[in-house]
Amino acid sequence: MKIAVISDIHENFHNLILALKEIKSLKCEKILFLGDYMNNGIAKVLAASEIPVFAIWGNNDGDKVAITKTALTQGSNLEVGFETWDFLEIDGRKIFLTHYPMLAKPMAKSGEYDAVFYGHNHEKNIDASGKCIIVNPGEISAHKTGKATFAVYDTKTNKAEIITIKDSITTITDDSKNKLDSLKSRFDTNKTHKY
Repeated sequence: MKIAVISDIHENFHNLILALKEIKSLKCEKILFLGDYMNNGIAKVLAASEIPVFAIWGNNDGDKVAITKTALTQGSNLEVGFETWDFLEIDGRKIFLTHYPMLAKPMAKSGEYDAVFYGHNHEKNIDASGKCIIVNPGEISAHKTGKATFAVYDTKTNKAEIITIKDSITTITDDSKNKLDSLKSRFDTNKTHKY
């Protein structure tokens, strides 16, 4: 089975719609979302998806009550887990989902999973620990890297590839980048949790 893995939508409706079209064209049968909706409008788009979506929470989801109500609405194709991590078994593959990178490698090293998917830092990456594949699909929002990406995971081969969304939009401009760069030294004091 082909599964799309998406993360960090951050309210970019345009890129999400493009991603859903691409996911459908790639004949994915399920979507795994690793968190950071930003609002219930994103949940409504996911709930209306033709392809079933299973989501975990991130650290920027907005109104969790409204998102949960949307997921529970009759006819919704969105299922929301309870945490920022979860365990799934699909086609005999044991999968660990987490929003946070710091959980990915330890879970992969445990030897209990075929695949570990994580998000949060917006940086696309495919790695492995033994027979376990470790995948960060990147970001749908394109507001950190400037590139909107997702991953497609194949349960038959236990392999993944990163897909770049064509015609995506980003909010990165020279002005916004310069301002953020100037603020880094002032506000980057957290040594344990880097964004």
